[in-house]
Amino acid sequence: MEAVLPHLEPIVALLRPHLLPIIKALPAPIHEFGLSQLGETCYETIVQNLDISQAECTQLAISKAIGVAIVGLSTVVKVPQILKLVKSGSAKGVSFTSYALETTAYLITLAYNFRSGNPFSTYGEIALLAAQNVIISLLVLAYKGRLDVAALYTAVLASAGYSLFNQALVTPEMMVMAQAATIPLGLMSKVPQIWTILKEKSTGQLSAFAVFNYLFGSLARIFTTLAEVNDPVILYGFLGGFALNVVLAFQMIWYWNSGSKLGSGKAKKHFPSKNTPRKAKAGPKRK
Repeated sequence: MEAVLPHLEPIVALLRPHLLPIIKALPAPIHEFGLSQLGETCYETIVQNLDISQAECTQLAISKAIGVAIVGLSTVVKVPQILKLVKSGSAKGVSFTSYALETTAYLITLAYNFRSGNPFSTYGEIALLAAQNVIISLLVLAYKGRLDVAALYTAVLASAGYSLFNQALVTPEMMVMAQAATIPLGLMSKVPQIWTILKEKSTGQLSAFAVFNYLFGSLARIFTTLAEVNDPVILYGFLGGFALNVVLAFQMIWYWNSGSKLGSGKAKKHFPSKNTPRKAKAGPKRK
């Protein structure tokens, strides 16, 4: 970061006179939000003065911007997957096991970060992704005719959520152990989806938008965790998730047109060539 900033300073100096009046004219709520995210010193340096010479403040500002962008994007990141399921009326290519494991890991991570007092910008998207995961899981079960399992799944998630956020039921020591368990849990959540695609040789109703957002989102979270959260347990989880998201993204590219190819296998009518001799028509049978 320190090696890059001197090269960016001339560009910022060129833009500073034009940007500062715009920044000062921003509504008060935006200034208050920026101040709450960066703190008084870094906010004054980065935002009010557009001074990027302090590497620590610049890295924090980049991390916060990425975090806020991820939280904002997470409101719609899985909507294409939901719409694709509803439109097709099929759960082909989508693994319920994968979403159930991922939702469990999300729920634990959400409770762990909340109870640890970590900045919301470093984990806020998890709540929104977990909610969208629940919708997708219920749709998959519904299209597979397993409404009884859907009801049981909803009840289990509600009970687990209540327990994880209740310190009387789950102690801080237990919470740390649960968070450590999300590393293999998060990794295992990708395996059923990878195996489903490999077995069917098709991505089916899996959304490419969601898959590539997983990839770039997990990469961005590695940066924000290194910048703001000094917790190796959370970092290792994001590193492992990123590795398997690379595999999913590769499968999405490899099997990109497989669904259309499988669906277009209609029988073709055979028309005889002009050069093909035609069989003589049989005459009427004699009695």
